[in-house]
Amino acid sequence: MKINILLPYKEKFDKQKASSVSITVSNNMLYSNFIDDIRVFGQKTEDPLFKKNFFGVNYSVTSFKSKNNYLADQLSKFVLKTNENRNLVEIHNRHYLVKRIKKKLKVSPISLFLHNDPKEMKGAKSKLERKELMLDCAAIFCVSEFVRSQFLDGLDEDCKNVFVLHNGVERKLTRFPKKKKEVLYVGRIVPEKGVDLYVDVIKSIAPKFTDWRFNLIGSSKLGEIDKRGSYAQKISKKFRDIGAQANFFGFKNKKFVDEKMKSGAIIVIPSLWREPFGLVAAEAMSNGMAIIAANSGGIPEIIEKNGMLIHDIDKNKLKKALTHLISNHDKRIIYQQKSWKNFKLSSTYSSKKLDDFRRMIFQKYY
Repeated sequence: MKINILLPYKEKFDKQKASSVSITVSNNMLYSNFIDDIRVFGQKTEDPLFKKNFFGVNYSVTSFKSKNNYLADQLSKFVLKTNENRNLVEIHNRHYLVKRIKKKLKVSPISLFLHNDPKEMKGAKSKLERKELMLDCAAIFCVSEFVRSQFLDGLDEDCKNVFVLHNGVERKLTRFPKKKKEVLYVGRIVPEKGVDLYVDVIKSIAPKFTDWRFNLIGSSKLGEIDKRGSYAQKISKKFRDIGAQANFFGFKNKKFVDEKMKSGAIIVIPSLWREPFGLVAAEAMSNGMAIIAANSGGIPEIIEKNGMLIHDIDKNKLKKALTHLISNHDKRIIYQQKSWKNFKLSSTYSSKKLDDFRRMIFQKYY
């Protein structure tokens, strides 16, 4: 049997440039019993993760197809060419490709992985579209209960093939790390992430806490340099203008982020939109960081009672919470220990759980 994973074309399954979907797929492969049977199809990249499993595709302009349609057709073409009779296709975050691949491969079961609110994405916005996806897919995996509830909103049909599969994170540390007086923001520099709240609060409190350092890691688009005059560049300039206490790093690879989370004391996740999951929160817990986050979307499922969750987050509420944790050493340690001890979303667990689902699908269809 073969497992064929289709990434969104914009994803870079790359050691230096991987973003959330690629990181999740990679983490699920780490401990999979099916590793020798997995093929990952995505945009061709220089330094791919799991090089032996990766099939990089160069987009052809002359195909007159969208990049995602082209990538889906290349996967289908490859599977048909191998003439293997037991295949599973796993599509990540591109709902509208389900019918396209199903039409070409016919008998191969398809699993759909939802990393975002389906009601805001092409191919799943309407109840009819979501109902058809349930009929066309062997299984639909949602990264959180929040995403699952959004998918099933308004549907009365049997939903036995719609599951929650939280993203897994690899914890590399074996003991609680030594912490520095550093606060961290990690994520895209876009309005919906609330990064402006973080910058404004740091600008306000930095003079009061001169022995602390404040870090910002990210760009508007992962792996790219922001254009002059863009929102991201304006935010980064405003942050750098705070002075020597403020360190702007731009986009960095996962290894760099892991090191900063390992040594960082507090992480701020001030999202203004409903985060479907919150991979940064899970990564922060695996590194024992005290967490301050917006109480919305899938974030509360990850953090639970192990961090400070802010309802209807704004600048004043964030400033109050961050000032409290910086000023209160004992409280900060309590939240760090809660993160460390109660971290449970390991890639070991997610790999095993996904493998169990795969076995169930193979048994049903083959």
